[in-house]
Amino acid sequence: MSLYNRSDLQTLSEQVQRSAVKSAPEILQKSFLNFSETKTYDIFLSHSYRDAPLILGLKQDIESMGFSVYVDWVADAQLDRTKVTKATASLLKIRMRSCKSLLFAHSINSQDSIWMPWELGYFDGIKNGMVAVIPIAEVPTNDVYQGHEYLGLYYYVTKSPNTNHEQTLWVHDNKSSYIDLKNWLLTGKQPYVRS
Repeated sequence: MSLYNRSDLQTLSEQVQRSAVKSAPEILQKSFLNFSETKTYDIFLSHSYRDAPLILGLKQDIESMGFSVYVDWVADAQLDRTKVTKATASLLKIRMRSCKSLLFAHSINSQDSIWMPWELGYFDGIKNGMVAVIPIAEVPTNDVYQGHEYLGLYYYVTKSPNTNHEQTLWVHDNKSSYIDLKNWLLTGKQPYVRS
């Protein structure tokens, strides 16, 4: 199992754009056109807008595993994330209530986000325990993540190696205690020690 890293996500994003023979904005526009206001999602992907190119690759990779992913600037392109407003907060609350979990895409840009800490706190309050950090490492690294400050309170997510063309995300409490994302979403069970 491994953490996502910046270079792999950039490569994924470029592959998505090449295979679709479309630019990132065109791909995102297509997602916007397919958006439904009443749709429920498996994952609310909380992230820094500065990581938008990486988030495109991450969103596509997670969706390729069969999960539905809400990204605000894809589904709700009219939002202005640079300003904190009651209207934006109200809409994000509605969207978060329609998601089963929140994955907090932690990168070097996360600390500058004005929305991410609020999204994390709100979601954790309404969906007790269905929050995990999905680290985006600067360089390829092992599968252990130690969150800084309050992020260390949450589970973290790793990706299984690509074996037999099947990939899975794992929700960890620590290196030896984990559960696959699908079961976590379905049952809400905590990660457990594997033997």
